Amino acid sequence: MKTILSILIAATFAIKLSAADTNAPAPLKIGALEATNYYDKEMIVTGKVVQVTIRPTITYLNLDDKYPDSPFTVVIFHGHSSFYGDANVLKGKSIEVNGKIKNYHDKPEIALDSTNQLTVLGVTNLSQFLNPPVATTNAPAISSPTNAPPTIPSTNGIPEIM
Repeated sequence: MKTILSILIAATFAIKLSAADTNAPAPLKIGALEATNYYDKEMIVTGKVVQVTIRPTITYLNLDDKYPDSPFTVVIFHGHSSFYGDANVLKGKSIEVNGKIKNYHDKPEIALDSTNQLTVLGVTNLSQFLNPPVATTNAPAISSPTNAPPTIPSTNGIPEIM
Protein backbone atom coordinates (compact mmCIF):
# COMPACT_ATOMS: atom_id res chain seq x y z
CA MET A 1 0.00 0.00 0.00
CA LYS A 2 2.85 2.39 0.85
CA THR A 3 4.45 1.59 -2.51
CA ILE A 4 1.30 2.49 -4.47
CA LEU A 5 0.89 5.71 -2.48
CA SER A 6 4.55 6.62 -3.09
CA ILE A 7 4.18 5.98 -6.84
CA LEU A 8 1.02 8.11 -7.01
CA ILE A 9 2.68 11.00 -5.16
CA ALA A 10 5.80 10.77 -7.34
CA ALA A 11 3.71 10.65 -10.54
CA THR A 12 1.61 13.65 -9.45
CA PHE A 13 4.75 15.62 -8.60
CA ALA A 14 6.35 14.73 -11.97
CA ILE A 15 3.23 15.77 -13.88
CA LYS A 16 3.09 19.11 -12.05
CA LEU A 17 6.77 19.74 -12.77
CA SER A 18 6.48 18.92 -16.47
CA ALA A 19 3.35 21.08 -16.85
CA ALA A 20 5.07 23.98 -15.10
CA ASP A 21 8.14 23.62 -17.31
CA THR A 22 6.23 23.62 -20.60
CA ASN A 23 3.58 26.25 -19.92
CA ALA A 24 4.49 29.89 -20.25
CA PRO A 25 2.92 32.19 -17.69
CA ALA A 26 -0.56 33.38 -18.62
CA PRO A 27 -0.79 36.97 -19.84
CA LEU A 28 -1.90 39.54 -17.30
CA LYS A 29 -5.48 40.79 -17.44
CA ILE A 30 -5.82 44.58 -17.56
CA GLY A 31 -8.54 47.13 -18.24
CA ALA A 32 -8.64 49.14 -21.47
CA LEU A 33 -7.39 52.30 -19.69
CA GLU A 34 -4.19 50.53 -18.56
CA ALA A 35 -3.17 49.33 -22.04
CA THR A 36 -0.88 52.32 -22.75
CA ASN A 37 1.48 50.97 -20.07
CA TYR A 38 1.98 47.63 -21.86
CA TYR A 39 2.97 48.30 -25.48
CA ASP A 40 4.63 45.30 -27.20
CA LYS A 41 3.51 42.97 -24.41
CA GLU A 42 1.15 40.00 -24.62
CA MET A 43 -1.87 40.90 -22.46
CA ILE A 44 -5.56 40.24 -21.94
CA VAL A 45 -7.45 43.53 -22.24
CA THR A 46 -10.99 43.81 -20.89
CA GLY A 47 -13.62 46.40 -21.65
CA LYS A 48 -17.09 47.11 -22.95
CA VAL A 49 -17.65 47.49 -26.70
CA VAL A 50 -19.31 50.89 -27.08
CA GLN A 51 -18.72 51.43 -30.80
CA VAL A 52 -18.46 49.09 -33.78
CA THR A 53 -17.21 50.59 -37.05
CA ILE A 54 -17.29 48.34 -40.10
CA ARG A 55 -15.44 49.43 -43.22
CA PRO A 56 -14.96 47.43 -46.45
CA THR A 57 -11.60 45.96 -45.36
CA ILE A 58 -11.45 46.52 -41.60
CA THR A 59 -13.63 46.50 -38.46
CA TYR A 60 -12.92 48.51 -35.32
CA LEU A 61 -14.25 47.70 -31.86
CA ASN A 62 -13.79 50.71 -29.56
CA LEU A 63 -13.81 49.85 -25.87
CA ASP A 64 -15.17 51.96 -23.01
CA ASP A 65 -15.67 55.13 -25.12
CA LYS A 66 -16.34 56.15 -28.71
CA TYR A 67 -13.64 57.21 -31.17
CA PRO A 68 -11.56 59.40 -30.81
CA ASP A 69 -11.74 59.15 -27.00
CA SER A 70 -11.65 55.35 -26.83
CA PRO A 71 -8.78 54.16 -24.62
CA PHE A 72 -8.41 50.92 -26.61
CA THR A 73 -9.33 49.52 -30.03
CA VAL A 74 -9.66 45.96 -31.29
CA VAL A 75 -8.83 45.80 -35.00
CA ILE A 76 -10.12 43.08 -37.33
CA PHE A 77 -8.61 43.03 -40.82
CA HIS A 78 -11.06 41.32 -43.16
CA GLY A 79 -9.46 38.35 -44.88
CA HIS A 80 -6.50 38.25 -42.45
CA SER A 81 -8.46 36.89 -39.51
CA SER A 82 -10.58 33.86 -38.69
CA PHE A 83 -13.17 36.28 -37.28
CA TYR A 84 -16.42 35.87 -39.20
CA GLY A 85 -19.83 37.08 -38.23
CA ASP A 86 -21.69 40.24 -37.43
CA ALA A 87 -19.48 42.36 -35.19
CA ASN A 88 -22.47 44.59 -34.41
CA VAL A 89 -23.74 41.93 -31.98
CA LEU A 90 -20.75 42.80 -29.78
CA LYS A 91 -21.95 46.36 -29.13
CA GLY A 92 -22.74 46.78 -25.45
CA LYS A 93 -21.02 43.50 -24.52
CA SER A 94 -18.10 43.13 -22.13
CA ILE A 95 -15.20 41.37 -23.82
CA GLU A 96 -11.67 40.16 -23.25
CA VAL A 97 -9.14 40.23 -26.07
CA ASN A 98 -5.80 38.45 -25.90
CA GLY A 99 -2.76 39.53 -27.92
CA LYS A 100 0.21 41.82 -28.26
CA ILE A 101 -0.66 45.46 -27.62
CA LYS A 102 0.55 47.71 -30.44
CA ASN A 103 0.91 51.48 -30.52
CA TYR A 104 -0.95 52.97 -33.49
CA HIS A 105 -0.93 56.78 -33.63
CA ASP A 106 -0.32 56.93 -29.86
CA LYS A 107 -3.32 54.69 -29.15
CA PRO A 108 -3.19 51.08 -27.94
CA GLU A 109 -4.76 48.33 -30.03
CA ILE A 110 -4.72 44.59 -30.61
CA ALA A 111 -5.27 43.21 -34.09
CA LEU A 112 -7.23 39.95 -34.09
CA ASP A 113 -5.73 37.06 -36.02
CA SER A 114 -8.08 34.45 -34.59
CA THR A 115 -11.52 34.29 -33.05
CA ASN A 116 -9.81 32.46 -30.17
CA GLN A 117 -8.33 35.80 -29.09
CA LEU A 118 -11.77 37.19 -28.30
CA THR A 119 -14.01 36.20 -25.39
CA VAL A 120 -17.46 37.68 -24.87
CA LEU A 121 -18.10 37.51 -21.16
CA GLY A 122 -21.13 35.33 -20.44
CA VAL A 123 -21.07 33.66 -23.88
CA THR A 124 -19.93 30.06 -24.16
CA ASN A 125 -20.10 29.63 -27.95
CA LEU A 126 -18.67 32.70 -29.74
CA SER A 127 -19.17 31.28 -33.21
CA GLN A 128 -22.87 30.68 -32.60
CA PHE A 129 -23.17 34.10 -30.93
CA LEU A 130 -21.67 35.85 -33.97
CA ASN A 131 -23.63 33.74 -36.47
CA PRO A 132 -27.01 32.96 -34.90
CA PRO A 133 -29.17 30.45 -36.75
CA VAL A 134 -31.72 32.01 -39.07
CA ALA A 135 -35.17 31.74 -37.56
CA THR A 136 -37.80 30.18 -39.72
CA THR A 137 -41.48 30.64 -39.21
CA ASN A 138 -44.37 28.47 -40.20
CA ALA A 139 -46.62 31.45 -40.88
CA PRO A 140 -49.08 30.93 -43.67
CA ALA A 141 -48.24 32.58 -46.96
CA ILE A 142 -50.15 35.76 -47.64
CA SER A 143 -52.07 35.46 -50.84
CA SER A 144 -53.02 38.41 -52.96
CA PRO A 145 -56.31 38.85 -54.71
CA THR A 146 -56.36 37.43 -58.22
CA ASN A 147 -56.86 40.85 -59.74
CA ALA A 148 -53.93 42.48 -57.86
CA PRO A 149 -50.91 43.52 -59.90
CA PRO A 150 -47.77 41.40 -59.48
CA THR A 151 -45.11 42.69 -57.12
CA ILE A 152 -41.36 42.57 -57.31
CA PRO A 153 -39.03 42.59 -54.33
CA SER A 154 -37.50 45.89 -53.29
CA THR A 155 -34.35 46.67 -51.36
CA ASN A 156 -36.16 49.17 -49.12
CA GLY A 157 -38.49 46.56 -47.62
CA ILE A 158 -41.58 47.84 -49.45
CA PRO A 159 -42.71 45.74 -52.42
CA GLU A 160 -42.85 47.66 -55.64
CA ILE A 161 -45.86 47.30 -57.89
CA MET A 162 -45.23 46.79 -61.58
